[in-house]
Amino acid sequence: MDKYRTILQAKEGELDALKDKAASCPWKPFYHIHPEFGLMNDPNGLAFFNGEYHVFYQWYPYGPIHGMKHWGHVKSKDLSHWERMPVAIIPTENYESHGAYSGGALAKDDQLYLYYTGNIKFGDESHMRDANQCLAVLDNGGEIQKHEKNPVIEGTPEGYTGHVRDPKVWKQGDSYYMVLGAQRENETGTLIIYESGDAVDWSLKGELKTNLGEFGYMWECPDYFQLDGRDVLVFSPQGIGNETGNNFQNIFNVIYAVGKMDLEKLEFIVEHYQEIDKGFDFYAPQTFEGKDGRRLMFAWAGVGETEFPSDKNMWAHMLTLPRELHLDGNILKQKPANELKSLRSGRIRFEGSTQGTRVLEDIGGNAVEMSVRMSPDDAALFGLELFHSNQEGFRIEFDRMLKAVSIDRRKFNNPIKSEKRGIRTAGWIPSDQVELTIFIDKSIVEIFIDDGETVFTSRVFPEAESIGVQLFSDKMVHWQVDQFNLTRGIE
Repeated sequence: MDKYRTILQAKEGELDALKDKAASCPWKPFYHIHPEFGLMNDPNGLAFFNGEYHVFYQWYPYGPIHGMKHWGHVKSKDLSHWERMPVAIIPTENYESHGAYSGGALAKDDQLYLYYTGNIKFGDESHMRDANQCLAVLDNGGEIQKHEKNPVIEGTPEGYTGHVRDPKVWKQGDSYYMVLGAQRENETGTLIIYESGDAVDWSLKGELKTNLGEFGYMWECPDYFQLDGRDVLVFSPQGIGNETGNNFQNIFNVIYAVGKMDLEKLEFIVEHYQEIDKGFDFYAPQTFEGKDGRRLMFAWAGVGETEFPSDKNMWAHMLTLPRELHLDGNILKQKPANELKSLRSGRIRFEGSTQGTRVLEDIGGNAVEMSVRMSPDDAALFGLELFHSNQEGFRIEFDRMLKAVSIDRRKFNNPIKSEKRGIRTAGWIPSDQVELTIFIDKSIVEIFIDDGETVFTSRVFPEAESIGVQLFSDKMVHWQVDQFNLTRGIE
């Protein structure tokens, strides 16, 4: 299969067949942004522009593999119900001969500037590549055109490999700045910054210094923003290695760093850093400012180099729900965007005290939101199992002795291949009351614990009958569980 075909080169009836095959999959989500068919990965060009939210994303049409990347596009007026739009960027030019890779957006002069990396590869065997930074423009009428000056940055600077990509642009003072993920020639990761007076003609400012030292072999998908009076840097370092504890357990990981940015000295002093999401499937997040000034974030709910059960239906991956970000000291807290409440349809409540195990009647489903409040008193081990049936279950467990919360997805008949460890764990400070917000959508679960201080994002592929909820505890726990069935957010 030629994985470097664009969508313009589809054979007669090919795209309709792919769409039908994907539509038959029982794990296609109900309200998360996902591809009609093919593979979706990084969110790109996130923006509130011309009265609407725009989400672009990496997309390969012809199957669940990483091939010729296009930019897909959806938009929304309410951040909850999404309309599919025509393909935004198709890589047809020599400067993007092997794909339109990730990037960000900038609203300027009543237009939305879409920055992306034009990827170029030199033969499948050599793994040699080059990268151009490119610009497309979305106007008020919804038309998208590639800029006449493309590429706006040609090639990569001296001292770096062809792995320079994922532009994120912002304005500060009278200048525009672009941060790019990069790999030095000695195969260590870093970030580089360009500067511009008009957001089109760019000059290299230099490498951004941090006090992280050597931190993996490539830093992808950088993001910089100010939040609650602090500077925040987000990036996805590849190759940082698994720690013996609970950190950096995925193939590729994502961190946020809180500190101080000095663009004159080209320096970011890191005061605190940690993983953003402790689940299995979270990568390449991107943030943007909503219509009311909130800092919002989407991420790719997926991971590279992994096969998923949905692959056989010729589609793969989705985006997380939109999350609102706030800083509590140095801790980045994430909450589901408030607009998601518009998806709710009716409420079911369970309230009572239990010890041992109990399956909740009327609670459960595969497209629901749950609000869970637990008062554990003297219980040392407690939690709940989602997707519960006689054969399957997804366990969320709180352990007072270990001061930890963990998720366990090993108990499914449709496992995710290449998975070496089916448990993810985060530190947890025991308290008299624990609160969770949980979103379940066919083949994904997003869990927000204690006001979003800890978040787990994980793909799951349950059987159709695995929709129950079971409570468990070693001693008496008082529970309050509110469930909202959710309406469809995207076709």
